[in-house]
Amino acid sequence: MGLLSVTKLSTEIKQYLIITGNYWAFTLTDGALRMLVVLYFHQLGYDPLSIAMLFLFYEIFGVITNLVGGWLGAKFGLNKTMNIGLALQILALAMLTVDATWLTVIYVMAAQALSGIAKDLNKMSAKSSIKLLVPSDQNDKLYKWVALLTGSKNALKGIGFFLGGMLLSLFEFRGAILIMLIMLTLVWLFSIVMLKQDLGKAKYKPKFKDLLSKSKPINILSAARLFLFGARDVWFVVALPVYLAVTFNWDHWWVGGFMASWVIGYGIVQSFAPALTNSSKNTTQNQAPSGQAAFVWASILALLPALIALALHFDFHIQTTLIVGLMLFGFVFAINSSLHSYLIVSFADKDGVSLDVGFYYMANAMGRLLGTVLSGWVYQVYGLEACLWISCGFISLAALLSMGLPKQEQQ
Repeated sequence: MGLLSVTKLSTEIKQYLIITGNYWAFTLTDGALRMLVVLYFHQLGYDPLSIAMLFLFYEIFGVITNLVGGWLGAKFGLNKTMNIGLALQILALAMLTVDATWLTVIYVMAAQALSGIAKDLNKMSAKSSIKLLVPSDQNDKLYKWVALLTGSKNALKGIGFFLGGMLLSLFEFRGAILIMLIMLTLVWLFSIVMLKQDLGKAKYKPKFKDLLSKSKPINILSAARLFLFGARDVWFVVALPVYLAVTFNWDHWWVGGFMASWVIGYGIVQSFAPALTNSSKNTTQNQAPSGQAAFVWASILALLPALIALALHFDFHIQTTLIVGLMLFGFVFAINSSLHSYLIVSFADKDGVSLDVGFYYMANAMGRLLGTVLSGWVYQVYGLEACLWISCGFISLAALLSMGLPKQEQQ
């Protein structure tokens, strides 16, 4: 029996590693594609707000996909949702290989909509899988696995930014897209052959009404996640890169490189979050942070955009303050994000885990959508300082909501 259990666990881990590899491959193309679109349309003379709007459908369809994708994963299995996600990303890339005269704003928005659906199917599949591999009494191991997956994903997305710029320089837009298309197609074919288990398929037949979570902790955590990611994107997506370019006269390579470095550093911190958040009293085996940690770290984070906004208001060493402030914000935000990613997997019901994870990441996508729209509008009308004050307010709401989370880790 023991040998059979080890063999079964080994098979499950192999399946999870394939899903993780798929997720990493997709993440590289996702980051590279975003940078390719930004730089290419910048070369065509589009202003930053117009470029940001190219990703509007990407975010909107992310909201829908997380909600429906969780149900699909529970009904048909995470292997199928992963492969569907890869196929949709391949289709999105293929759409962009057409003649340059076809690449209108509406056409690119449609391609980005497919990419947004693909991205969230992949993310939901990968993160839901971890819950099924780690025993329910080993929350410390669960936290480490979630942190490693989340952190590596964001680091790879930052590398994808660099990859996109490099491919555009070497092969131009269409050539870069074709290279990514071929690489991802090979990954997809490998995945179809190797992913054979119905990982994550619920024992019961989930109904469509099960899309909405009935768990109070998950509902609270989802609301906090919405405001947390809205707080990041309200100044990070449009306002910050435009401010760096206009106020500091940075060219788009400096801005893109700086943003990519920030995302890579952010991902590295996420990977090490378990070592940073476990206090000396909370390092014994099977222990991991509870909902109280989410409140504490959100409260710390709320101070940072407020301090940066005050520095801007009083014209206090603006360039130094903004860059150092952004580094500190990324460090603390990464810990908040990693904590949230662990808590949702911890709180989720093991049978049909993707339903709870999908609902939670729907709230994440809604926060990003809200932040993206506000980032362009508020910056254009009121400036970066106003974006930072809204960020502070959103994080404060996330902290207040986190007070309603369970104070002890769930088993």
